[in-house]
Amino acid sequence: MARCYYVYMLASRSRNLYTGVTNSLRRRIIEHREGSVPGFTTRYRIFRLVHFEVFAGIRHAIAREKEIKSWGRKKKVRLIQCTNQTWRDLAAEWVTDFERQRAALLAAEGAKEERRLKANGGAKAGIVEAEKGAAESMARSQETADPSPRNKGGSG
Repeated sequence: MARCYYVYMLASRSRNLYTGVTNSLRRRIIEHREGSVPGFTTRYRIFRLVHFEVFAGIRHAIAREKEIKSWGRKKKVRLIQCTNQTWRDLAAEWVTDFERQRAALLAAEGAKEERRLKANGGAKAGIVEAEKGAAESMARSQETADPSPRNKGGSG
């Protein structure tokens, strides 16, 4: 099976641009959205896929990426608007599916953790009550066993 490589352009809400190359466009877009790779795109929240091109070889993809990166902003904007006049996020459906799956997984893990904490919380509450009882009992026994005089509000 032939491998595909992608040159892609991302934009922020304020239309800051980023150009990159990858062999897995979906994975890379998700990484940008999650902010899992620190850097320019994470700092400026640039994650909307507005343009991409597919290549059969990595050398051609890298050459195209370098070519686009060497362009001025106006030329990059023209390239995007040739195929995506409204700057629509071309990966919105991909990420929505991913985010739905991730949210379901997190919800399931959260429910599992909540059940675990409730189960342990009951045991911990019993332990805390027993510790309080023991501390109070110890304090009472020390009060009755301590013969030293105490200042009870009188002058000494």
